[in-house]
Amino acid sequence: MSPAPVTVVGIGADGWPGLAPTSREALRAAEVIIGGPRQLDLLPPECPGERIAWPSPLRPAVPGLLAAHAGRRVCVLASGDPMFYGIGGTLAEVVGADRLHVLPHPSSASYACARLGWSLQDIEVLSLVGRPLEALSVALHEGRRLLLLSAGANTPAEVAGLLRDRGYGPSRMTVLEQLGGEAERTLPGTADEWPHPPTAPLNVIAVECHRAPEALRLPLTPGLPDEAFEHDGQLTKRHVRAATLAALAPAPGELLWDVGGGSGSIGIEWMRAHPACRAITVERNALRAERIVRNANALGVPALQVVTGPAPSALQDLPTPQAIFIGGGLTAPGLLQACWEALRPGARLVANTVTLESEALLTDWYRRHGGELTRLAVAHAVPVGGFTGWRQAMPVTQWSVVKPGPRPPAPPTKQHAHQPAPAPNPHPTTRHFEETQP
Repeated sequence: MSPAPVTVVGIGADGWPGLAPTSREALRAAEVIIGGPRQLDLLPPECPGERIAWPSPLRPAVPGLLAAHAGRRVCVLASGDPMFYGIGGTLAEVVGADRLHVLPHPSSASYACARLGWSLQDIEVLSLVGRPLEALSVALHEGRRLLLLSAGANTPAEVAGLLRDRGYGPSRMTVLEQLGGEAERTLPGTADEWPHPPTAPLNVIAVECHRAPEALRLPLTPGLPDEAFEHDGQLTKRHVRAATLAALAPAPGELLWDVGGGSGSIGIEWMRAHPACRAITVERNALRAERIVRNANALGVPALQVVTGPAPSALQDLPTPQAIFIGGGLTAPGLLQACWEALRPGARLVANTVTLESEALLTDWYRRHGGELTRLAVAHAVPVGGFTGWRQAMPVTQWSVVKPGPRPPAPPTKQHAHQPAPAPNPHPTTRHFEETQP
């Protein structure tokens, strides 16, 4: 077996003394050593290879840099475990896993859990390096333990500020600096009273989540409280929203178009279903589009893409979705047709309406394409004088459908003379759903 053209060596804050013999030998034998300036400075003179610092931005430069040194023994230095939020994944994409030799070092997450007595499999690890701080919000739940890979010296104070803003000021924070090195240090505190100045740039933040009593509880299941969203009345209400998300059925990696975004609630909850879920919200009103951005940041999905403009024209050139939700503007000429044509076979479409005109349109599409036609009726208990009665919200008509594809011919079946083949059911499913809330 020929040697791998690229060797990746993980190195910690303890530098050369902390490396295993195999990692040291790979670095001594390398003709070219590529890494960040901090990692390169950890190497002793006995590593004679040409040292090259990564340019910025890093990722686009990787193929050209490796190609420039093809045929030479190349060694890449990485911080900790190269396959854990490191350069290893990018290199595997460029050169292929079979041409990559990885020599990992303990990751900062492993070091931190060893210091704190935490089980690595029981915590959630999030990277804030090159990622919006607001993405942390979706991981905040009472009693959860989080390990945050810091972006720099100011990150702990920024995390403490976000925790306070989200109602998690009582959370305990522990900053672990220079893990594994001689300058290792631990800084404890709470988000409400974070006492420390900017820390060493190389740090990890451990958070034990505790919610303030008055803070709004945000569950993982669809149907966040309506008060979690800033809105002007254009909001898919909680119980209808939960039923709508169930019909849309988000799965990891899928893309949703949320057409007629309003407050952005459907796209936001779609993305909260899994970190890999993606969504594009289309909203014609500029003030509402700005409000959607604020809601997405507050609820932990800052990657929600907001397109400002009228549909269907604003849908042109958007990437192909796996699901589409239409929450408004159904009667706009060509909108439903444009959404239908954008879907590939097997993709889903869900549309909600409260008007008779749009309901007639959905009924016609249901008749032609099948799916499920559902009426969602929700009533809430309210005071009536000295008593209590039901107040009925406007019923919502919902059409949900999976776009069919070409069907292969059915295999021949043998029928008994006394048992005729069952007749196909010409009627798609219609459901009527009523819900009351005490």
